[in-house]
Amino acid sequence: MTHRRRRHRIGRRARLSALLGSVLVNLPAASWAQAEPASSATLPAPAAEVPAPGAALPGSPAAEITLAPVIVIGTTPLLGIGTPLSLVPANVQTVRGKDLEQQHRSTLTDFFEKNLPSVDINEAQGNPYQVDINYRGFTASPLVGTPQGLSVFMDGVRINEPFGDVVNWDLIPQQAIDTIQLIPGSNPAFGLNTLGGAIAISTKNGKQDPGGDAEVTGGSWGRKTAEIEQGGTIGQNLDYYVTGTAANDDGWADHNSSRVRQGFGKLRYTDADTTLSLSAGGADNDLQGSQTIPRSFLDNFRQAYTFPDQNQNSAGYVTLSGDHAFNDHVELSGEVYFRRFVNTNTSSNSNRDFGQVLPDGSIDMLEGSNVKSSVDTDSYGASLQLTLLGKLGGMENQFVAGMAADFANSHYTQSSQDASFTASRATVGIGDFVQQVDAKTRDGNLGFYLQDTLSLTKQWTLTLAGRYDWAKADIGDESGMQPLLNGSHVFSRFNPALGLNWNPTPGFTAYATYNEGMRSPTAIELTCADAAAPCSLPNDFLADPALEPVVSKTFEVGARGKIGGATTWSAAVYSTTLDDDIEFISTATTTQGFFQNVGNTRRQGVELSGHTQFGPLGVTANYSYVDATYRSTWVESSPSNSSADANGNITVKPGDHIPGIPANTVKLRLDYAATPKWDIGTNLTYRGSIYARGDEDNEDVNGKIAGYFLIDLDTTYQVTKQLQVFATVSNLLDKRYASFGVLGQNVFNGPNHTFDGLAPVNEQFVGPGAPRGMWVGMRYAWK
Repeated sequence: MTHRRRRHRIGRRARLSALLGSVLVNLPAASWAQAEPASSATLPAPAAEVPAPGAALPGSPAAEITLAPVIVIGTTPLLGIGTPLSLVPANVQTVRGKDLEQQHRSTLTDFFEKNLPSVDINEAQGNPYQVDINYRGFTASPLVGTPQGLSVFMDGVRINEPFGDVVNWDLIPQQAIDTIQLIPGSNPAFGLNTLGGAIAISTKNGKQDPGGDAEVTGGSWGRKTAEIEQGGTIGQNLDYYVTGTAANDDGWADHNSSRVRQGFGKLRYTDADTTLSLSAGGADNDLQGSQTIPRSFLDNFRQAYTFPDQNQNSAGYVTLSGDHAFNDHVELSGEVYFRRFVNTNTSSNSNRDFGQVLPDGSIDMLEGSNVKSSVDTDSYGASLQLTLLGKLGGMENQFVAGMAADFANSHYTQSSQDASFTASRATVGIGDFVQQVDAKTRDGNLGFYLQDTLSLTKQWTLTLAGRYDWAKADIGDESGMQPLLNGSHVFSRFNPALGLNWNPTPGFTAYATYNEGMRSPTAIELTCADAAAPCSLPNDFLADPALEPVVSKTFEVGARGKIGGATTWSAAVYSTTLDDDIEFISTATTTQGFFQNVGNTRRQGVELSGHTQFGPLGVTANYSYVDATYRSTWVESSPSNSSADANGNITVKPGDHIPGIPANTVKLRLDYAATPKWDIGTNLTYRGSIYARGDEDNEDVNGKIAGYFLIDLDTTYQVTKQLQVFATVSNLLDKRYASFGVLGQNVFNGPNHTFDGLAPVNEQFVGPGAPRGMWVGMRYAWK
């Protein structure tokens, strides 16, 4: 009796996941388990592994017969049982934690840029921890005011910060990552901000990642990193995992140093039917940025335009999650969370009105200013999801219903101080800081979603989904000086999705899908939407005219498959149109403007990926084409654009390309096992040219920012079972390149680029990429 009960406790959740595969696919167990290619042709890895249908359960006499794992994809924020890859109508990409460890990259965004199809970066901030990630032309950025088009989740909790929807990549504990899924399209199940895709991160646990290791790295630019992690089990039902990271980096430029401190821990209880998990973490980071610089400064590409520019990010969070399988056909998942985020920003700015006549008839002799702003946010919420396996009309079916409630209270302050410049272009404050903004915002988001996967036949599967989102933003002036700031805004919409999968053979899947998503305007956009009262970013809350929500509509057709036992491939064609897209419209000065709905924009393109193995050599290649264009006519002020009229305006027309998005990217990854202990890898990356911001009409005389080709190397040697040594080289050819550009006015026209009051010169400013860097490190592991 005891032995039989133990087998039941171990096996129920495994059987539930396996039943999903057998119920929905109805293919022979072995052929289905082995048929699917990896969920990413870039990194051939399953997102999660469960025994194949019919596989022996632990403890059974046939347990030694092991079939290939089933690849399970999370198509909702709460993973639950998940969905077999063969039934997912999207070109999902998956990264495993060991893929991150293999390349030893210092930042998560660097790994994305060098490995994932349709992903590129913009280095607008001049700090490696604060880059913009672009996927299919949609952005997840740490910069307030950037139109965000990707939603990011960690263990089911949205980590787009409520104030501005920004994503602070430096707060994500990279060492704790188990898997990352990049889910394309406007998948409504992931809720607000999922215009072009969702990034779902899951963290490690002590049962699947037992033992521990410590790692140290050092090399170029004074970069020193130390990491430690430990996982294990306590008795039969408890497991734990903890990790910590400390990194110091002097920066490759004059003023872009970084100090990063991260910690994360998880305690879980599991039995055959139930999992309860309590996780907590935090970060305390200090990041300096060097900004973009004018092309005339590129004789010394390491210099900053002005300084200091500093972001101090701190966060603390706790999540309680759980799921329970009532039987082999019913599972309930849920979580509650609390998150506290504090950002303090200090920025130096030049005064482009220097020498101009003021309204009182005097001459403006102010050289620059220092601006301090802070965002203090408490966010909390809960979600619940029910999964049912059964039959509908005699056909096998999986039904998912979920709901989520997210709330946040933010306090934003900003103050400014007059300043002058030193010969090195550092700002020296004049007088005290004067408060300009003191505002509080409250965000409330409610979402209800349904998803149904129906096996029409053994080869055809239909997916229907939809989500209703309701979002409210309340904005209040705390200073008593800006009564027009007070306002309440409500946005709501039901977003549908439809997908069809065809699996004619075990090694081939074709799909077609249509889905819609919504992004509600953020508080920073709502309070900076008046052409008569322009504001600068990230400051100056003003009156809040209404903005329309952005609605995305995505079509995608694709296929994926497996050839033999070593080759996987995938291909996709997609088109996403945004209705009422929001742009920051510059006014007569490049630091001021307002947000406005500008009509339609469109991103469409092609993704091709493949992976194969030639003995000891693994080859992964992908090509991405993105055609990102405006589809409506609108006018903006861009006085630094050479095509601007006498009033400094340009006209953007349908077909003009959206700045910052390259049309072509090519990526090649080679992994060579020189010996059983020695691995050598290289990444070859080509990114096409881009237009600069401010050149939305594509007619500025400076033209595009040139494309570039980069080579990175990494190697690992396993000295003993416990000790590993490794080395990495980035930008092997020491290529000079820029990943970002913006049109602006250079006020530093004196000798050696100093401020002398001369008239500003229109120039193209660029965000230079890092020069060649080399690092070595070692890892010691123990059980």
